[in-house]
Amino acid sequence: MSAVVRVDDVAVTTLVQVLKALADPNRLRIFDRLMSGDSCNCELTEQLALAPNLLSHHLRILRQAGLITARRDALDGRWIYYAVNETAVSQYRDALNTLLDPARIQPRPDLCGPEGQTTL
Repeated sequence: MSAVVRVDDVAVTTLVQVLKALADPNRLRIFDRLMSGDSCNCELTEQLALAPNLLSHHLRILRQAGLITARRDALDGRWIYYAVNETAVSQYRDALNTLLDPARIQPRPDLCGPEGQTTL
């Protein structure tokens, strides 16, 4: 039988932050939109029918989780463009694949409790 692969503590801490960020329906909708390509505040506000201050709040949380990046327009710094952080998302996907891999589920013959005491 092969060794069971475990998710390390750093990956667990990171995944908790990422999953918390995506647990909000509005943030999940924002992230989904950004998966289709870069976007600015005004487009996201219009597409998702969110108030600008609420959108900014959710974008900040997604940035803190490392899911998205922001860059200012080279010609007019008042414009900010948001994009999915492809490198980070790829790493998060790999960690989630490890965590949720059904091949990791192993039978455990030495159960505690009454079931573990019976001999078949």
